[in-house]
Amino acid sequence: MAKTTVQYVCSECGWNGTKWYGRCPECGQWGTVEEFHESRPAAGSRTAAPGRTSRTQSAVVPADARAAARPITEIGTESVERLETGFSEFDRVLGGGVVPGSVTLIAGEPGIGKSTLLLQTAGNIARAVHQADSQRPSHSSSSDTVLYISGEESQSQVRLRASRIDAVEPNLLLASTTDLSTVLGLIEQHKPALAIVDSAQTIVSQEVDGISGGSTQVREVASALIDTAKTLDIPVFLVGHVTKDGSIAGPRTLEHLVDVVCQFEGDSETALRMLRAVKNRFGPTDEVGCFDMSGEGIEEVTDPAGLFLSGSGPNAADDAPIEGTCVTFTLDGHRSLPIEVQALVTTSVLPTPRRAVNGVDPSRIAMLTAVLYRHSKLNLLANDLYVSTIAGGRAKEPASDLAIASALASAATSRPIARATCAIGEISLTGQIRPAPRMEYRLREAARLGFTTAVIAPLRKPLHIDGLRLVEAGTLQDALASLGLTSGTKSSKR
Repeated sequence: MAKTTVQYVCSECGWNGTKWYGRCPECGQWGTVEEFHESRPAAGSRTAAPGRTSRTQSAVVPADARAAARPITEIGTESVERLETGFSEFDRVLGGGVVPGSVTLIAGEPGIGKSTLLLQTAGNIARAVHQADSQRPSHSSSSDTVLYISGEESQSQVRLRASRIDAVEPNLLLASTTDLSTVLGLIEQHKPALAIVDSAQTIVSQEVDGISGGSTQVREVASALIDTAKTLDIPVFLVGHVTKDGSIAGPRTLEHLVDVVCQFEGDSETALRMLRAVKNRFGPTDEVGCFDMSGEGIEEVTDPAGLFLSGSGPNAADDAPIEGTCVTFTLDGHRSLPIEVQALVTTSVLPTPRRAVNGVDPSRIAMLTAVLYRHSKLNLLANDLYVSTIAGGRAKEPASDLAIASALASAATSRPIARATCAIGEISLTGQIRPAPRMEYRLREAARLGFTTAVIAPLRKPLHIDGLRLVEAGTLQDALASLGLTSGTKSSKR
């Protein structure tokens, strides 16, 4: 019988030892060291290394062919056929689709739509593989089923949600269980084209100790699912919970074990949802997918430009410019998004003026207010300042400084900025404007959306964008003057 040894493992950094500590000796976190029972195989069952003989064996055990070392030039580079999810935005984040045998972890806050996204994805894939299976030869062994295993809801509850989001397919199999052995048995029995386990924190293994959702149980569940996925070459989607600070619940090693880690983000007060790849072994990690949450499920937003702009856009003739607004362009992965910044300046009746922000870094507001006072002679220190973005957009990138300062100056001077004008640039404490990275991507997106003027920092290399006039301003005073908000020196135009 195999012997067991008791070890203590830190769920935060992965430190292990034979003694329990209230505070981890490695990372210094309190209450993260938990007991972990590791099974130790008997000495006679160990496999000898290639070329050597174990003390308990009389012959050499041949090494696994997959583990044999070969020259890298002899290893093939056959392209892997990815499985499309039915959402082009989801496929973009995954790097082109789901890789067979991969394990993808989808994490997010409660109620953000993780289960809805995956159930709708399961319906899309089930519909696609069923149509493809009808065109394949009858002797083909490819599976046309998709398996959805829920440890949080019953089968009838999942069925109700599937009916609401139009994900009911005859080859979509539903199961409700919290036992790891049952989950692995269902995957091995049906060998589906895709398996979804919702969620990792609700599945329990009877082979190890620990409560449901604990570090020991989550590690065991993830390891077993990964081993099954790699062995049967079946892709697995694994739902993960998050803690109060937004990090993925469970041991930190969970993120190291899986192949892809995606964060499903969004504000509960808005319908916009963003899917970001935190880790991806099969694609880039700087892609982001945009989705819209509705009562009928989740819809992808292939062009989210209009979500973050008020009115009908820069080309709308009936939309008059409004004071206190300015548009900038931020980068989210490879995608450039327009963000409209709105500012309101009022006379304060409080001893300490109020600073209220939404979608903007509060510390940047304090800094920009000081720069406006020092270098542009615009005193807002005694005013209440309210700065916000549209539809939950985020203007926390340093390249949004110029748009925020321009919106504040516009609100303070009651002078509107033209709707077809955008401002992109970082403002330093000296009042200088620094260029933003990958400026060409931002400007081309601005021209595509109909903007005709862009106020930017001086470019290192000449750049020409059809339909877009570039106004280069070296200082904040010059930029505000080019926007008609104050008098200043003449800016260079192209």
